[in-house]
Amino acid sequence: MTMIYRCTIELHDSLYFATREIGRLYETEPILHNYALCYALGLIDNPSYQTTVSEEDSYRYFCPEQVPKYAQHLTPLNQQGIYVTPARTVNYTAVLNTWKYANNNYHVEMEKTQKNIPSFGRTKEIAPESKFEFFILTENLLKLPKWIRLGKWASKAELTVEELPKLKRYQENEFIFPYPLNPLDVMFTHQVLSYDTINMPPVSLIRNVRMRGEYYTVEGLKLQIPAQMQYRFN
Repeated sequence: MTMIYRCTIELHDSLYFATREIGRLYETEPILHNYALCYALGLIDNPSYQTTVSEEDSYRYFCPEQVPKYAQHLTPLNQQGIYVTPARTVNYTAVLNTWKYANNNYHVEMEKTQKNIPSFGRTKEIAPESKFEFFILTENLLKLPKWIRLGKWASKAELTVEELPKLKRYQENEFIFPYPLNPLDVMFTHQVLSYDTINMPPVSLIRNVRMRGEYYTVEGLKLQIPAQMQYRFN
């Protein structure tokens, strides 16, 4: 039987990841990708959820190469009926930080500088106390951590989880889902009619999606949540 958790994340540190680069400005989009959330929640390569992967693709202890293995890591979640949606912001504040770097070579031959090149950059980060919201659809009970780490700085964040009651499933109806979605995960099971695009790696997301297909409703919540979502990669 499918269960749906509504999850809230509150930042206790500033959150940074480079969604886009504009000159020397590295900007963080106030959206959390569902791939990143799966890693942060500890769902990947976890024997507690029966999502272990082969030794050559192991994620828990050591990554011998910095090459994403989303298909290998996320496919076991499909097999266990676990799906995490991307997270939207409930409220957020952005902050700008300036960083500097230096040449750490032990020996430098002193030559006259030909150009005046500034050795600094700026990051646009999401400030502490900002909040995000997302959903987890699962076939089995999950025991999720209270504290997680996010982004390039491994920022500390608090996770609150609420199981939604009295689900009903409807078939082949048109509905609108205002939260962000991974288009690869719904386009094979639903007819996507219109949407807004959020450009971000590794897969751009969509939101305010008008679509046709199966969905869940929850008592007391005016929201239709797409059913049959799974991680897909081509």
